Amino acid sequence: MDIALFSPSSLFADDGDDEEVSVDEENTGIHQSYVERKHQFPGMELLIREFSFHQLNANLLWPGTFAFSEWLVQHQSWIDGRRCLELGSGTGALAIFLRKSFNLDITTSDYDDQEIEENIAHNCLANGITPVLPHIKHSWGDPFPTADPDWDLVIASDILLYVKQYPNLIKSLCYLLKSYKPKDDKAVCAVGNDQNSGMRMGLPAPAFLMSWRRRIGKEDESLFFSGCENAGLEVEHIGSRVYCIKPRENIVTIPQESG
Repeated sequence: MDIALFSPSSLFADDGDDEEVSVDEENTGIHQSYVERKHQFPGMELLIREFSFHQLNANLLWPGTFAFSEWLVQHQSWIDGRRCLELGSGTGALAIFLRKSFNLDITTSDYDDQEIEENIAHNCLANGITPVLPHIKHSWGDPFPTADPDWDLVIASDILLYVKQYPNLIKSLCYLLKSYKPKDDKAVCAVGNDQNSGMRMGLPAPAFLMSWRRRIGKEDESLFFSGCENAGLEVEHIGSRVYCIKPRENIVTIPQESG
């Protein structure tokens, strides 16, 4: 994984209400510090502990997280009843919001890093999520720890920062989407499903929903989408810089929206 040479915290103004907490890592001598911030999501406020700096860039909530949460609220019927996996969960804030708002069956995941997993668990407990959300440590491109992935919806927000990781990300996406196996009949028999097409409330099953609002060079950004197409995945922009990616053989028309 490429290491960020800057801390995204420099992009955000400090809030006088932020509380910084320092933690000495036992037996390592590493002095890890955190900042606790209150973040406003649609209909609720969450208290999220963030790393002051994290070499894997898992420390802060990017603005795209909030925009994606608003989009998901507007399209709640598309995600109700889904079994969801979030890639690049970072602090876990988006997953926590979705569990609290919609009682969504959601699993977090991020780079194989113990600190990230422990921080997501901390944020779950701080916001009343007990037991904590299930979490999978997975570095993109590595063998996935689950032999039979049964998530019919994979989501992510602003995860295209590391251009060199696109092939690994696409490899993991292909595995999750093309190896999808429904856990039980409920995956295709919920109200509003088309059992023949695998479509649920406007989205195919499985599908990858991605919000991408950070700005990088268009040539770099296009490498991800062209890489998906070359790997047998179909990419569709469905509005508000939200993209739906699915296996090409899953031919489903997705309602368009302006933007």
